[in-house]
Amino acid sequence: MLIQILLRGLLPFIIMNVIAIVLYYQNKTHDAKGTFIASFIVLILGIASLIYNFEEWSILRKTVLHFFVMLLTIYPILLVSGWFTLISMKDYFLVFLIFLGFGTVSWLIFFTLFKFTSN
Repeated sequence: MLIQILLRGLLPFIIMNVIAIVLYYQNKTHDAKGTFIASFIVLILGIASLIYNFEEWSILRKTVLHFFVMLLTIYPILLVSGWFTLISMKDYFLVFLIFLGFGTVSWLIFFTLFKFTSN
């Protein structure tokens, strides 16, 4: 499992942070910040994807747990990233809808791919 954590989360995190550092020293601070924030999202996604390795769990249990892990980690990162204008509660709700929409579409794509590749 440790190897999976390294390959799925930590390695992309390190690579993206090296890219962020290079961008920073090229005075592309906006791009560096975006890459740095994205590296945390990739780290969390990579590690959280291990939830789907538990064969004895139902797909519903895996999906619910994964959703709440994403809600407690990715959603707050999106809120503090500076990628969205957050003035009113409507803005926070819009970010939540984007989070929910992207997550749903991603889940459907990966679920479909898994179904086709496992048969």
